[in-house]
Amino acid sequence: MTAYYKKRPQPTGPVRIRVKRPDELFGVVEQLLGGARMRVRCEDGKERLTRVPGKIRRRIWVRQGDVVLIKPWDVENEKADVAFRYTRVQVDYMKRKGLIPESIA
Repeated sequence: MTAYYKKRPQPTGPVRIRVKRPDELFGVVEQLLGGARMRVRCEDGKERLTRVPGKIRRRIWVRQGDVVLIKPWDVENEKADVAFRYTRVQVDYMKRKGLIPESIA
């Protein structure tokens, strides 16, 4: 059986990481709710209702268990927007370097 697509080679060079800004938090997706909404457990121990903004909705696909970077709303602290989704390679790198809290990793 032949493959109809080419497998992409795994990156072997340096891993690029989006750094957390002061107003952002790390989180793990606990539950997908539909409509680009999800429940995320954050590094500060809170569980927030998050959404993927329309600006990045079609560029990232989020699954349960993914590590994401969220930006809490100023008005309601129980809600937030997803700013970035980390790949498994990026999460492993951040664990080794100590850039991600133990509560998330």
